Amino acid sequence: MSNDRKRSLWPWVALSGAALVVLVFLGSFVFRLLNPPIVPYVESEGPMAVIQVEVSNASGMNRAGRVVMEFLRERGFDVVEISTAGIIADSSMVIDRVGDRTSALKVARSLGIADTLVVSEIDSMLFVRSSVVLGKDLGRLLPFLD
Repeated sequence: MSNDRKRSLWPWVALSGAALVVLVFLGSFVFRLLNPPIVPYVESEGPMAVIQVEVSNASGMNRAGRVVMEFLRERGFDVVEISTAGIIADSSMVIDRVGDRTSALKVARSLGIADTLVVSEIDSMLFVRSSVVLGKDLGRLLPFLD
C-alpha cells in the first residue's frame, strides 16, 4: 500500500474511533438516565440519615438474610437486624414502617423488587424505616443473580 493511500485512510480511521467513543459515552449517559443510582439516604430537609432496614428470611433458604444484609450494606444501607420468619413467603416484598414510601422504594429497587411489592404497615416500635421479607423468589433478586 502506498503512503498516499495510507494518509487518505487515516482521517477515516480517526473519525471512526472518535464516533465509537461518542457512542459509548452516549449509551452510558442514556443508561444512567433510565437507571439512576440509588442513594441510601432519607430524603428530608434535615440532616442526612441512612435508611435503616431489617431483613426477615421467609424463603426457606439458609443464609439468604445474611447475603441480603451484606448486599444492602455494600450499597450504604444500615441493616440493623436479620431474622428467620416462621413461615415461608411466596414472593419477596418491602414493608414501609414509618410512612416513608420513598425510602422503601429505594430499598426495593436496590434489591430488584418490583414497586408493586412495596406495602405500608406502620409500626413505629420497630425503629426501622423499612422491612425486607425474602420469599421463595430469591433467584430473581439482584443479590442472587450471577
